[in-house]
Amino acid sequence: MKTLTLMRHAKSSWKDAVQSDLERPLLEKGLKRTRLVIDFLQGIDFNPEMILTSHAVRAMETARIMAHAFNVPDENLRIEKNIYTASAEEYFDQFFDIPRQVSHVLLVGHNPAITNFVNRFLQQKLDYLPTSGIVSISFETGQWEELALARHRLMLITYPKMLKSQD
Repeated sequence: MKTLTLMRHAKSSWKDAVQSDLERPLLEKGLKRTRLVIDFLQGIDFNPEMILTSHAVRAMETARIMAHAFNVPDENLRIEKNIYTASAEEYFDQFFDIPRQVSHVLLVGHNPAITNFVNRFLQQKLDYLPTSGIVSISFETGQWEELALARHRLMLITYPKMLKSQD
């Protein structure tokens, strides 16, 4: 059994018009919303062993926050440049060299690819995965490279707005 959790990076700043898209940092609002998600996930059986992230600053910052919150060691945090521009189909390429003993991977990425990717596995499709949004899917396989063909089950969808409404 393998579990893949997909997360859209936290809310980032558009304040600096000359700053490249790759360099946009997280907003304080993004950090607070991510904290809501972390608090929720810490209350359930959520334990990623490896994190894959885009090299965009906002994604790397989000991934590092998640790694810290869930005690993922630095050597299990992989920065993958091709996640930034990947299509939903190309997301599958990220899983070919994950060690077989790893059972839960968190991938931090960007819209529209991350939404398009998760929609492959959902009966009720998402219009878009919000910032700091999480979708977790379990796959009936022992090999990461078999995800595309494996039977799967939605484990969790959550995002900050859902969690705020529970207060």
